[in-house]
Amino acid sequence: MTQPGQRPNANAPVDTLTSVPPPAAIQVGSNGQSGGYKFSADEVGAVITQWQNLLDDLKGDVTIAGRVASVTAPGKEFASGDFINAAGPSGSTLLDQHNRMVQYVENYIAALQKASGQTQQAEDDAHQAVAKQGKGVV
Repeated sequence: MTQPGQRPNANAPVDTLTSVPPPAAIQVGSNGQSGGYKFSADEVGAVITQWQNLLDDLKGDVTIAGRVASVTAPGKEFASGDFINAAGPSGSTLLDQHNRMVQYVENYIAALQKASGQTQQAEDDAHQAVAKQGKGVV
């Protein structure tokens, strides 16, 4: 056992995944990159919805992981200190991993939307709206 103020166990697990990998190649119809996942234009909307539902679930999990990561000792005796020394790093790693999953899913949704042409259409609509705003101004 360690006493309050002592360093955590050197054998504790270490978080080695510190970045989020890019999503795999996605092709929708003839849009996007080949060599990865391929969807038809009809099915990609349902796939995006499934990933958005997963994102909503993960955001709820991040909230819970945040509570675990911010746990405090119930008392100032050595047993509480030992608990925090053990639980604190695990809670922080849990929160970090959940945040990385959220980022990966957000990146994957963006890649799906880009491959499906949804992102391009939204950008085109925005450009048209900006162009219309400037007309007729003296």
